[in-house]
This record gives sequence, C-alpha cells and structure tokens, in this order.
Amino acid sequence: MLAEIVREELAAAVDRIAAEAVDTAQIEVPPIDAMRVAERLGLAVAWDDRQSGRARRVTLAAAGRLARAILLRRDPRAERQQWAVAHEIGEALAEKAFVELGIDPREAPRQAREMVANAIASAILLPREFFPNDGAALGWDLLALKERYCTASHELIARRMLDCSIPVCVSVYDQDRLTWRRSNVSGQRQPSNLEIDVRRQAHESGEVIMGNGPPKIQVWPIHEPPWQREIVRTEIEEFAAD
Repeated sequence: MLAEIVREELAAAVDRIAAEAVDTAQIEVPPIDAMRVAERLGLAVAWDDRQSGRARRVTLAAAGRLARAILLRRDPRAERQQWAVAHEIGEALAEKAFVELGIDPREAPRQAREMVANAIASAILLPREFFPNDGAALGWDLLALKERYCTASHELIARRMLDCSIPVCVSVYDQDRLTWRRSNVSGQRQPSNLEIDVRRQAHESGEVIMGNGPPKIQVWPIHEPPWQREIVRTEIEEFAAD
C-alpha cells in the first residue's frame, strides 16, 4: 500500500499535516512542545502512572460531555514524554494523511498506520520549516541541534537528518554494537574501515569527532552510565554536489 506511494509524496503529506498542527499551536520557533500541540488540537493531556504503555488516547466523560484526551505515564526523560504525546497526535492525524494520499484509512494495515504516525510525530518535533536550515547553519552538529530541539531525543534528531537533501548515512551503536543503520540514497552500505576506526575512537575516548573528510564523518558519544551509545553521521561522497 504505502510502498506504492512515492517517498517524496508521502514525506510532503506528513510534513504538511505536521506543520498545520504546529501552526495551530502557534509555535513559531523551536523547541516544539508536543503537549501544547495536543491541547490546541483538542487533546487534553492527563497523567496515568498505572498504565503499562507510555501514552494512549481515550475518550473521557466530563461534566456530561465527551472529551478526547491523551493519558501519559510519567518518565524521568522529558524527551520520552514528548515523543509519546507526539506519537499519539500522529495516530490521531494518520487518517488525514491516508486521505491525502488517496488511501482508504479503513483498509490501512496497523503497520502502515504506525509508520505514518511515527513520521508525523517526528515532523512535529522537528518541523521541516526549521530543521533543515538549522542543521545546515549548525554544521549538522547533533549536540548543537539537541540544544535547539530539546524536546527531541538525540536519535530522533539523527534519524530526521535522513529526510534532508544531503546524501548521508546514519548509524547507531549501542554497547559497542551496530544496532541501526540507514541511508537516504539507494543501495546497501556497510560501514567503511574509516567509519569503523573513527567510531571506535569515539567509543573509547568518549569525545565527539567532527571529521571534515572526505568523506565527512561525525561521531557523537552519548554515554550515560550504564549505557554507551554512539551516533555516526557519514556524508556519501559519490552523491555529493560538485
């Protein structure tokens, strides 16, 4: 179903819907507060620490009226709470995305709805109106972008880089093991020897590496006891503009 939709068409629909949500919340500069967006969309946010998941949408009866709400479980990481709310907003707006793409929402499988909800959530916290320009202005420095987009996690920011025009590959290493790797250009790409060496240096030293290349390789150690994570951004030279 979604495989038949051109990637650019899907991204444009998601970005458009997310931008409308952020505009409704009257947020003009980052960071984006997903809770404010939810409330401006008519989704009250309330706490429920007894639930097993981080968040869920419900319909509550209050004062003789039905109200839509997001029940949120408290979490020590604010980014997780922000993502949980943004994801529930994405779930609520997914039907709109399917309609724009000419897909009957009733026929959309759960996996497709989840993918669209995640994409909308990412586009809410990291809007296309701001993020590509900020990324370029800040040299795609993940830590600098995290300061500006404090409601988004390091990994979410890194993944959003794949939606920008520069050909890149983003890798995530957890506990000294590659756990996720994607590129925004076609073809499978294994880590080069240089990537492996540079990532290893960052893992052992705990220091950020901002190589100028070629190829340009940036590595950010996100080390928080007892977990060690490194995020690697590699620009792909053969697709770079002359």
